Parts: sequence; structure tokens; C-alpha cells
Amino acid sequence: MSTTTYIAKTFQGLEGVLSEELKKLGAADIKPGRRAVEFKGDKALMYKANFCLRTALRILQPIATFEAKDPDEIYAKIKQLDWERYLQPKTTFQIESTVYSDVFKHSRFVVYRAKDAIVDYFTEKTGKRPSISLTNPDLYLNLHIANTTCTLSLDSSGEPLFKRGWREVQTEASINEVLAAGMLLLAGWDGQCDFMDPMCGSGTIAIEAALIALGIAPGVFRNQFAFEKWPDFDADLFDAIYNDESAERTFKHKIYAFDIDRGAVESTLRNIKRAGLSKYIDVRQADFTQSEGYADELLLLSNPPYGQRIGSHVEDLYAQIGTQLKHKFQKTEAWLISSNIPALQRIGLHPSDKIQLLNSNLECELRHYKIFAGKMSDFKREAAAKRPSFKPRYQAQRPQRTN
Repeated sequence: MSTTTYIAKTFQGLEGVLSEELKKLGAADIKPGRRAVEFKGDKALMYKANFCLRTALRILQPIATFEAKDPDEIYAKIKQLDWERYLQPKTTFQIESTVYSDVFKHSRFVVYRAKDAIVDYFTEKTGKRPSISLTNPDLYLNLHIANTTCTLSLDSSGEPLFKRGWREVQTEASINEVLAAGMLLLAGWDGQCDFMDPMCGSGTIAIEAALIALGIAPGVFRNQFAFEKWPDFDADLFDAIYNDESAERTFKHKIYAFDIDRGAVESTLRNIKRAGLSKYIDVRQADFTQSEGYADELLLLSNPPYGQRIGSHVEDLYAQIGTQLKHKFQKTEAWLISSNIPALQRIGLHPSDKIQLLNSNLECELRHYKIFAGKMSDFKREAAAKRPSFKPRYQAQRPQRTN
């Protein structure tokens, strides 16, 4: 198969994780950028990227890059392309745009001109015009503008890849599936011990933890990817990828998902059942600050309330979380994400790592706490004598700024 350049989009702070995922899939010429990773591969790799990557939002295939200084120039450049390679008059399509430019301030108008260019191309050539569809089109297109540099791509994913297909319900402020998977991989989670999310919301982190532990590809729940409607779609090739179970493995430990709110617990139970993971995740209604603790080796990762959900008592809650971790979770590696930095300071424990991430539009920190009993000097001496239980699998890195 021929090699093609692709771009995998992701969240800020997960570029390094995504690069490592792509490396494991066999991608070539991997180049991390800003919220994106460029790579090369064949059609099979593109299928695998959509089906297997846990930290990608969508997989784009660039078809044209050009300079433009106004919407009319974008219209002219797009109209020059050979559109019969990608769609026909009977084909429905939609264009999404991402604009970072002082020149193009009205992204909607840019999209309108891009759509006009494609429609006019067919109208003038065939007398027929393709239709725009805002839901389930035959072809998804993506227009990215950085200053005056425009990149037009085929979107092979369609619906964003964080829409796994297992979610039945969600609570307010549910964390994104891609972000949850990224944090788990940053924490080095590989299913070799017990796991806990004591403030689980709708169960996103626990479910993503189970999928990683079991080696189940996140795309297994999806009904369709956009590339399945492309003219050159190879159904036999994709069926082979879909039915390949070689990465799946046995999980011998337990995942715990707790929440103080009964509604959250019920949402978690429904999502876990839909994902077929009830056997692996223990769900309970419980107040973490009043729990009995955990004596065995444990990886804990959670998204505590930031403030709006519990009002002015948020900093008190974080102080209680820190006390609980220190005294009752003394064999635990704890990772907490929050946008409330003053509240994180109230944890009262020294973080060994701080990673900058975005949760929706909120700037957050993912902090890592190594919990131990006794003195720090004793802990360091014991840690030096043996391999750390949880060495982060992927190092966070500052991405290169690209166009």
C-alpha cells in the first residue's frame, strides 16, 4: 500500500502520549505539533489509528495546503482542486473549520465560501450539485487556517473519536474520554494492580482504565467511522483489524468506582453495563473522605469537583482528600486533575509531577502524589532499592508550535 501523510488531533498536553501510541501502531515520521501529531502510514494504519488510538480526537488526511489572504482566495484555491476524486454530485458533505488568524475573523463565512467552491465546481462541470448535510454526511472535510496558511483535509473519523459509543448517560461536568485515557497513560496505568476513582462522576475514568487493562480497542463500540463511506474503503481490511484480538489480555485485579452522589453512581452503573465491563468494575455510593482507606498497592486517579458543584467548601474538601490519602492510602500512587489551583494547594502533599492539561476550555493541572508511611528519607531509600511501582509510561513534553 502507498504511504500517506495524516494528522491526528488531540488535546493540549497529550501530544507526547499520542506520539507513543502511534509509534506502537507502526506509524512513520512522527512529528508532534500543537494539539496534533503528524505521521505517515498506509490505509491499514489509518484504519488502526481510528480504531485503536485512545488519545486521538480525529484523524485527518490533508489534500491541499495553500496561502490565502481573504475568503475569495480560499474559494478560488478550493475550486481548483479535482473534486471528482473525493465526491460526486449525489454525495453529501460538510466542512468544519478551525481558525487561528487575525486575517480571517469570521470562520462561518470562510466555511460558506469553501462550500460554495465545491458546489460551484460540480454545477459548472455537470449541471448538478452535491448537498450539504449537517448530520451523517457521506464526506467530512476539515479546513484549518493558521494566519494565512490553509490546510484542507479529509476527515477519516467523522464523529470525534472521544465519542466511543459506550456512553449512555453522563453527569454534569463529565470528563472527556480522550482526556481520561491520556491521564491514565501519563500515570503509567497498565492493569498490573488495583485501580480506584473515588469521585467517579459517570464512570469515564474507570471505564477507560478497564479498556486499557483489558487491551480492548476504544473503537470497538463505534457504529461507523467516516472512512467507511469513502470510495476506496476496503471492508475486508477493516474487518481484519476490527476482529484482531491479539492485543487483548487478562486482567487479574480490580477497578473501584465510587461517588458520594447516588445519581452519579447510577449513571456509572448504566455506562459500565453498556460497555460490558460490569465484571471488572466495583461501583459503590461512598464518601471518599470518610472511607476506611486501602492497604494494598493502588493507582488512584480522579477528577474532584472544581468548585461550582459544591460551592465555597471546595478547598475544605481538597484538604480532607489530602488527609485521607496521607493516613489511609499509604501504598498508593495518586493522580488528581483540577482547574482550582488554590484547592490543590490544600491537599497538603508535595506533588512529584505537575502536568498542564485542558479539560474542555479549563486550564488544569494533573498532579501526582506518591503516598508513603513514615519519613521521606526512608521512602527514598526503599524506592532506590527497587523498581518504582508506577513509572509514567509517557513523558509529557512541550509541543513544537506549528502552523
